[in-house]
This record gives sequence, C-alpha cells and structure tokens, in this order.
Amino acid sequence: MRIVVALGGNALLRRGEPMTAENQRANIRVAAQRLALVVPGHEVVVAHGNGPQVGLLSLQAAAYRAVDPYPLDVLGAQTEAMIGYVVEQELGNLLPADQHLATVLTMVEVDPHDPAFEHPTKPIGPVYDRATGERLAALHGWALAPDGDGVRRVVASPRPRRIFEIEPIRSLLADGTVVICAGGGGIPTCYDAEHRLRGVEAVIDKDLASSLLARQLGADLLVIATDVDGVYLDWGTPRRRRLGTVTPEQLSGLELPAGSMGPKVEAACGLVTATGHDAVIGALADIADIVAGRAGTRVRLPR
Repeated sequence: MRIVVALGGNALLRRGEPMTAENQRANIRVAAQRLALVVPGHEVVVAHGNGPQVGLLSLQAAAYRAVDPYPLDVLGAQTEAMIGYVVEQELGNLLPADQHLATVLTMVEVDPHDPAFEHPTKPIGPVYDRATGERLAALHGWALAPDGDGVRRVVASPRPRRIFEIEPIRSLLADGTVVICAGGGGIPTCYDAEHRLRGVEAVIDKDLASSLLARQLGADLLVIATDVDGVYLDWGTPRRRRLGTVTPEQLSGLELPAGSMGPKVEAACGLVTATGHDAVIGALADIADIVAGRAGTRVRLPR
C-alpha cells in the first residue's frame, strides 16, 4: 500500500518547549519509532510541518542587521532540508541497512493572486505574550493572531496547486525508497509575468499540500498524524466524542477551528472526494493501528 503520512508540528517540537536542536531531535526520534512500524510492506512518503523552525530562523535572521533577512521561501527550503536530514538519520537508525531514504526539496506552485495574500492566517514561530508580540510586530511589520493566552506571527497561506518534483518522488517510491518531501507544505513558488519561477513570501498549509501530494502520487491512504486520536464533536466539553468512520458529507457541516482541525478535515475530505481513497486523522502514536483500520477518524466514501 502507498501511504502518505503528514506529521504534525508536535512531532518536531511540543508547545512551550525551547526550540533547541536537541529537543527537536528527541521528538523526531520518537516519531521515527512510530513511523518505522509501518514502513515494512508499504511505500511510505513523509511530509511534515515547519512553522516553529521557520519562525526561529526568521527571528535569527532579523537579529543580524548587516544584510536583509532571507525571505520565507528560502527559510522554508532551509528547514525542509534540516528536518529531512534528522528524520532520515533517526528513521534510518531503526530500519534495515538496505532500506533507502531520501529527502526531496519540494517546490509547490501557488497562485500569486490567491486572496490569502490579503489575509495572513498561517502561524509561524513561537507563542509570545501580547506585549512582546506587539513590540516585535511593530519592529518587523508582522501580522499577529491570538494563540491561547498569547499571540503568534501569521503569514499568508495560499493554496497549493502543483508539486514540481512529483516525478522524482514517484521514481524513488517505485525503487523502494522512503521519501521525505513537501516539508512545511513545500517551498511556495509561482511564475512571474515573464514566466520565470520565483519564490513567494508565504507558507503553505502542510495538510493541504500532503493531500495534493497523495492525489498526485495515487496514494492508497493519507494519514494526518497529530496529537489527538481523531476528530471530536463538542471538543472541550464533557460531551465530547470522537468520530469513527465518516463521509466527507458528514464532516462538511461541522464547525472546526480554522487554525488546527479545520485544514486537516479539509485536506482529508479533498483527497477522498477526488480519488475515492481513504484518509485518516489520528494520533501519531496510533499509526500502526491507523494503517490497520483500527484507530483514528477515517474519512471515506459511502459503501
């Protein structure tokens, strides 16, 4: 079975944790232990988030005043390579020596006229207390959005349209390689008026990019791995209950948080509607049971 796994940001850095290389490696080591359970017998593609990492590099770049900070597309490429490098090492330490792994820097086309550029919504970097966030926003020209008791920087998040490296990814999979790609939703790019490809100051939603990746690869299953064991009704109340197997139509009327579960449900429903193949939202810790059909919220067409 061909499986695309979209790792949530919690697999790399837990909320409130210092953004050190040691913490990120320790979290990736735990994620790799789970992923290693589903590699045997399957073709596996791993995508991942990068919001905290891009935010950290952006802060570091802004602190060095001798040159202008690098744009978000370049920071996205840096974090995609950095995270892929650690995932390869930690997963490779668990798999047989003859199991090949490869990280593919992935450019993803977006529409330069996407309305998302007028309404930044994608959080990157750490959570700040309001006073610190407003000071940094005034200094750097950031847009902010509430996050729990604090605020985070938000940037434009245009919809992914095309994955440029899809053929190399497909070839690697056919050769039995575990592929890490589309990290952070991929590197946002578009064509300018002279039809030259260039980077875009934006961050693409990782779940929507993973859904597109699964469609273009003809994946049998999309697993959106997060820190909860599925999609819940009445979340945060004593009446909360997890959904088991549902159809896209059953999910379409639910009101879900735009910054967390909303994109995951949209990504899952988009894949299922377009291909007829299943998508599951669930906990990374349960990934073996998710693949076996015993865990998570499974989205599928009526049968």
